[in-house]
Amino acid sequence: MRNLSQQYGPLMMLRICERVIFVVSSAEVVREVFKGNNTAFEQRPSSPALDELHSGHAIGVVMAPYGEQWRQLRRIIVTHVLSTRCVQSYRRIREDEADHLVSVLASSPPGQLVNVSALITDFVADSAIRSIFGDKLPDRDEFLKMMEHATEFSTIFDLRDLFPSSRLVRMLPRSGKDKIFQSHADRKEVNDGDREKDMIDVLLGLQKEASMRVSLTPEVIKSVVMDIFTAAIDTQTICLQWTMAELVANPRVMKKAQEEIRRVLGRKERVIEESLRDLHYLRAVIKETLRLHPPAALFPRVCLHDDQKIQGFHVPRGTILVTNIWAICRDPKYWTDPDTFIPERFEDECAFDFKGSDFEYIPFGAGRRICPGITFAQATIEIVLANLLYHFDWELPHGVKSEEIDMTEVFGLSVKKKADLLLHPIPWIPE
Repeated sequence: MRNLSQQYGPLMMLRICERVIFVVSSAEVVREVFKGNNTAFEQRPSSPALDELHSGHAIGVVMAPYGEQWRQLRRIIVTHVLSTRCVQSYRRIREDEADHLVSVLASSPPGQLVNVSALITDFVADSAIRSIFGDKLPDRDEFLKMMEHATEFSTIFDLRDLFPSSRLVRMLPRSGKDKIFQSHADRKEVNDGDREKDMIDVLLGLQKEASMRVSLTPEVIKSVVMDIFTAAIDTQTICLQWTMAELVANPRVMKKAQEEIRRVLGRKERVIEESLRDLHYLRAVIKETLRLHPPAALFPRVCLHDDQKIQGFHVPRGTILVTNIWAICRDPKYWTDPDTFIPERFEDECAFDFKGSDFEYIPFGAGRRICPGITFAQATIEIVLANLLYHFDWELPHGVKSEEIDMTEVFGLSVKKKADLLLHPIPWIPE
């Protein structure tokens, strides 16, 4: 799609089956679309393929229509669930899970390859599940398979979405997510006094407050936590896997990041979040990974109003507008050597942020629907990478050179790495 935009310009119109789609591939056009108080493009396209995943109703924050209900619900999430203070309250969970990850790696037989991709997925899942639901799930693997199945068919070009009248959506199986919420209720009843509050507890507590301007029904709460969980799994797993892949593919960057971490942490036996404040280069590495491999390469919106114009072109109500984040983040107009992994471009931490104000760099989206979980994702990604780079050196399989690593992307709702990352972990002991 980037090649098409280079040929036909930063705004293209495509007609695919029953849908008319405008594709935006420049920061200037994105700025025009989302500038000021323009709310014409603040709604996601309806997606029959995601309906099952989100409790059968668009009542969460990801798929819900733009309006007062959505604004109030997002405000609750940003203020009471995913604020900096709330994210810090889950710090012990992240540190515990990171310790467990280090233990698993350290206990692997010398010389044996480990599937880093799988271990990262397990860490992110367990950390997110404990933060959201309060405990590990006994049937975690089954639940994750259900999530993966639901998102496999959920690209912007899903056949069921391109033909909204299609009956294929009825073929989707019913999920077992209700069991998870019943399990939470059972644990709460058994040991309520001994548990730390999780995200569901917070939402249930707000349910009783008279000042709430939105009804937090059980179905709304289910949809919200499923939204958060799905986004956390995708964003954090994808970023961590790509970061480790880029680091082993770029030994110079790996060495520089490890030297910073080991200098800052000194001889500490355990990595804690309080120690991560001065890891400026590590944060630059994360930003560069998000530039080259944004978790969602495309973000779609629907035109809500009549008489909208973009770059002088009329955009009818109901038209889907797709922003090509991947293309913008690799545009040589904004980036020197755009396809090369160069974290140094972000060493000035004020140069770009990923909170939607710099339209050349929008890995988490832009506008009012920008991802509300940026702080949550950042905290998880930093603690994992700090542990992996502090406690271990990393070697590729015998005979594989850094330039031979398979960096093939799989296009879908998220842009995932096609091949698992297999590496040798070499425990590092401070001298």
